[in-house]
Amino acid sequence: MCGIVGYLGPREAYPIIINGLQRLEYRGYDSAGVVLASNNTLNVYKTKGKVADLKNIADNNNTKGFLGMGHTRWATHGVPNDVNSHPHVSNSGNLVIVHNGIIENYDTIKKELIKRGYVFHSDTDTEVLINLIEEVKIKNNCKLGKAVQLALTNVVGAYAIAVIDNNDPNTLIVARLGSPIAIGIGENNSEFFVASDASPFIEYTKDAIYLEEEELAIIRLGKDINVRKIYDDSEVETNIQELKLNLEQIEKGGYEHFMLKEIHEQPKAILDTYRGRLLADQGIIKMGSVDNHIAKFLNANRIIIVACGTSWHAGLVAEYLFEDLARIPVEVEYASEFRYRNPVINNNDIIIAISQSGETADTLAAIKLAKSKGAFVFGVCNVVGSSIARETDTGAYTHAGPEIGVASTKAFTTQITVLALMALKLGNLKGEISNSNLNNYIQEMSLIPSKVEEALKTNNEIEKIASIFKDAPNCLYLGRGYSFPVALEGALKLKEISYIHAEGYPAAEMKHGPIALIDESMPVVIIATKSGHYDKVVSNIQEIKSRKGKIIAVVTKGDTIVKELADHIIEVPDTVEPFTPLLTTIPLQLLSYHIAVMRGCNVDQPRNLAKSVTVE
Repeated sequence: MCGIVGYLGPREAYPIIINGLQRLEYRGYDSAGVVLASNNTLNVYKTKGKVADLKNIADNNNTKGFLGMGHTRWATHGVPNDVNSHPHVSNSGNLVIVHNGIIENYDTIKKELIKRGYVFHSDTDTEVLINLIEEVKIKNNCKLGKAVQLALTNVVGAYAIAVIDNNDPNTLIVARLGSPIAIGIGENNSEFFVASDASPFIEYTKDAIYLEEEELAIIRLGKDINVRKIYDDSEVETNIQELKLNLEQIEKGGYEHFMLKEIHEQPKAILDTYRGRLLADQGIIKMGSVDNHIAKFLNANRIIIVACGTSWHAGLVAEYLFEDLARIPVEVEYASEFRYRNPVINNNDIIIAISQSGETADTLAAIKLAKSKGAFVFGVCNVVGSSIARETDTGAYTHAGPEIGVASTKAFTTQITVLALMALKLGNLKGEISNSNLNNYIQEMSLIPSKVEEALKTNNEIEKIASIFKDAPNCLYLGRGYSFPVALEGALKLKEISYIHAEGYPAAEMKHGPIALIDESMPVVIIATKSGHYDKVVSNIQEIKSRKGKIIAVVTKGDTIVKELADHIIEVPDTVEPFTPLLTTIPLQLLSYHIAVMRGCNVDQPRNLAKSVTVE
């Protein structure tokens, strides 16, 4: 939620900040703003709307300055408008802040500051925070870094902030609790970059520091970064990391939208995810993070999977995988509910936390709760060095590459790939899968990238189907077994980016309510592959057909039975049942994409959403 960018150095800050905000716009796009410090003057430009709207305003004004910050917002406190946009300036006009997160006790602080004569112009918690910092700075007669540190000890909530003082143009203060922040370091500390992730400064430096929880950094030109703990002001040793990201990965590469690019990247992403882990020539699966803790996995009473959104759907697929292949009991929990229902967690439970960004606030909170109960926590995420990667006991990266489109696509399939490898490995070690059967699964998994390529060739047929149903007000998605989570994911994709109401159900549950919705205007997408309850699904299709529902069926290539019943079919290659979600999800992603484009929706930046949910 929200993206922040900052720059301090010899270059003009404005082009760097605007370019950085455009790369971070997937994090929020309700409003945008920039502040530039030059000759003891702060120039602030901000507006409701996207970064392009901000650029139109700022380009016609003074954008000089070697110190600056920018912000693209996903609104929490205060409606999206010009006044509530960041940056926010203190009452004196000297201090400025950009903020990602939520200050939960802002109202109490605000009332106290009003008593002391402070005036507020916005409805945001962020304006309260910058004036609290100013009050602390004046009261304690201290420098900005100390004022920020002291102020944050009185704050409850989550934040990544960057703060500047007009009277000290060579200093930039950043801090984090719950929300990510990265600091790029120029050669010999000649310049510094600050951002919610490293993408805004990848072309300028490969050296970066990721602040840990409850840390504050004092950044001064020409000096080493001073990192301190917020709550006791103790000094922290910094760890400079070399960035692996490259510029080509975060550009569209000729595709019209990031989402379409990322859909088509899935063959490579799946291959990269199992590369070095799936050793087909040896018939083995090698995963150091599992191998090093194998006793915990083999002796676990159960696995609890915590995740949100698309990652939760991947967790549902994993429930089938672990129980089917490894015979380990699995529970799948919404991370957002997990910590609030006083869950029963034992020290011989394994928690698997799944998150594309590795920064999902609810999932991080679930991890901390599980660790406090003595559970072993395994993370599955895509972003190297992310909070979940650091908070968990061990884990596995998905190697999907940057996912810029807000609606996850390759995150889903690569998460399933990692979880399938784990389930196969554990199933073999527990004696549930013979060596010969394991080898068969391994050989089939090695073919999945090429089969995804084949599934992508249905694009033209899917585009025709999309043109027929683009104006449907509702849509039902049905699946059984491994296909049920795919139905949920397909429905989520459609509503996320096209704003069509869609619901996913187990196909057998249709008769317990949703069948009342079916008529000649209701499109029903049903996953009906040969492997997995095929005859039962055919019966469900006949029930829909008898009520004049419009059937779009995802079938195994060469199917003849469903072809006679369905109004439209989309063929995918055959595979073993546990791997079918890796193929059947592809046409559902493409269907959602084309419908959204035809409806004129912003595919990469759907309304009200943000890519990385860093607040609860």
